[in-house]
Amino acid sequence: MFCHLRLVRRALGVSSAPRVFWASFLACCPYLSWANHQQVVVSRHYDNAVGTSDAASEGVIEAGLLRSRPALRPGEILEFIPGVIVTQHSGDGKANQYFLRGFNLDHGTDFATSVNGIPANLPTHAHGQGYADLNFLIPELVQRIEYRKGPYHAKGGDFSLAGSADVAYRTSFDRPFLDLGIGQRGFKRSVAGGSADVGGGRTVLGALEFLGHDGPWVVPQGLKRSNGLVTLSGLGSHSTWQLSLMGYEARWTATDQVPERLLRSPSFSRYASLDPTTGGLTARHSLSGQWARTDAQGGVLRAQAYAVRYAMDLYSNFTYATERPEQGDQFRQQDQRAVWGGSLSYASSHGWLKQLARSEVGLQLRTDDARVGLFDSVARRVIQVIREDVVRQTSIGLYAQTVVEWSPVVRTITALRVDHKQLRVDAQALSQNSGTGSDTQVSPKLSLILGPWRKSELFINFGTGFHSNDARGATIRVDPRSGEAAPRVPILVAGRGAELGFRAEALPGLQSSLSLWGLQLDSELVYVGDAGTTEASQASRRRGVEFSNRYTPVKWLLIDADLAWSTSRFANGERIPNAVDRVASAAVTLRDVAHWTSSLQWRYLGSGPLVEDNSVRSRPSSTLNVRVSRYLPGWGRNTEVTLDIFNLSNRRADDIQYFYASRLPGEAAPVADRHVHPAEPRTFRLSLRWGF
Repeated sequence: MFCHLRLVRRALGVSSAPRVFWASFLACCPYLSWANHQQVVVSRHYDNAVGTSDAASEGVIEAGLLRSRPALRPGEILEFIPGVIVTQHSGDGKANQYFLRGFNLDHGTDFATSVNGIPANLPTHAHGQGYADLNFLIPELVQRIEYRKGPYHAKGGDFSLAGSADVAYRTSFDRPFLDLGIGQRGFKRSVAGGSADVGGGRTVLGALEFLGHDGPWVVPQGLKRSNGLVTLSGLGSHSTWQLSLMGYEARWTATDQVPERLLRSPSFSRYASLDPTTGGLTARHSLSGQWARTDAQGGVLRAQAYAVRYAMDLYSNFTYATERPEQGDQFRQQDQRAVWGGSLSYASSHGWLKQLARSEVGLQLRTDDARVGLFDSVARRVIQVIREDVVRQTSIGLYAQTVVEWSPVVRTITALRVDHKQLRVDAQALSQNSGTGSDTQVSPKLSLILGPWRKSELFINFGTGFHSNDARGATIRVDPRSGEAAPRVPILVAGRGAELGFRAEALPGLQSSLSLWGLQLDSELVYVGDAGTTEASQASRRRGVEFSNRYTPVKWLLIDADLAWSTSRFANGERIPNAVDRVASAAVTLRDVAHWTSSLQWRYLGSGPLVEDNSVRSRPSSTLNVRVSRYLPGWGRNTEVTLDIFNLSNRRADDIQYFYASRLPGEAAPVADRHVHPAEPRTFRLSLRWGF
């Protein structure tokens, strides 16, 4: 045990396309529970009781909680994960901005997300490495969210250094439903779903969603989104299977961030745009399947396969008139790709040194065939090719894990993961940037869990993980804009993390978790989308504390409170820009009280350095969201009306803040300034749901 503690102390003390789309399957088997004790379960909301997790910072969010609170955008369901904040710095058709554990995760780097078994992160993406657009997610379909933090988990591969989340879709509904919603500023949404038993233990499920929204912007974003899913699932005596088709398309006009010096002018609205033609369109279609079978010895064999077709055209302008004063600095990023992959695993119980043990081995495979491009444009008309590349990259991951119960209150988890990535880049515009490469990462992981005793547990977790870099940065020789020599970067970048955690159920109905964590990365690697290059920065280290609480003093009342503090530094002691120091959320939810359900949620995004010397910091933001729902017995017991209010106090908050140089039309030279994208003002949305 003291060896484990030394490892933890060392890490913590690191100084300071088609028109109809196709999607996935989930065959689930309950994980082996090693402890025999009475669990405290927050009904229909969380499954985080003592004895159910391998780390204090992991857990499960159930569908009941998702229904009790509002989400302004689909990706915001990740905010139900303690310590996660989700924002947007452009139009609502673009991937969100994510924050967790001292990371500005950009659009998904270092946080791996899957939806219904299909990975959402896209490597070597035209806009950003690990780009995870969750706008294709339909919240009504979510059955649960399983989340983990840190590189301690054997199944976690690329992009999971800070954490990961698996969003599981349901395979049936209690009854068909239709939900119609309206709101301010052109918001309209309709979603319908249902399922039916088709015999032979098979169930078919279908769902459709259509959404339109202009937003508060002076230039209406004109968002048009359509979504569809069909799932066929089966349940046998020893097996489950599922096939899914999913389709998603969206188009929008974006209002990008603007410089604060312009907002000081009374003639320029806070919600105005400097380029009314930015925005884009995107589509995602997939076909997937999963199968699981339990053998006579209790072993579980799982198999999964998926194929995804993805396309995106994105037009942005962040520097306005810096590079091309007469035409403006708009640029186009294009991504067209096919993704296919799958996984195979087997888990079984056995003996180990006369102790009870359970082991799992697994194989994960993925290939991305992508055509990615960067172009200068004016009003969405391409005027120059900066770079265009055809990229193929294949990832193979092998892992093995063994859990040993040494006594009723002591268990260990040892795991080893090996990842190999191969890539080929064919540069269409600059042949000098073509090339091939490969890299391998070996990631050992180790956990010690003590408990449960007196309804509490102690967790000691240690692990190595990695994130990949943009393939184009691994083969580059010439900067596509300047023509100067450009340094290459490694394909895979390692990170090491450790966590000391404690979980307790001290009072009836109360679950509390405390985590002290540290994470060290060999290099912060960022693909600069508007330059077409990859920049390798220094090594970095982060550490922090998370404190999460769930309290149900009575069955109709749920109180949540999550607090997270972190410090983030480069190896030379400088600050990491956009690394937020504190995030918090708290919520009070009343459930099924005389046909009423309501919730009040507070979310806080703290301050962070915007430059390395900490001379400029972002301003914190704080917002309140409200949901009030009532069943209408006179309309039938399955009819419900819901009112959502976002930013209840109408705070003048920002979703994102950056500090960089830009030049406005008429300015003689670029000016270093804070650039902000405002959060939406107070917003009302009303919906009516019928269950048939």
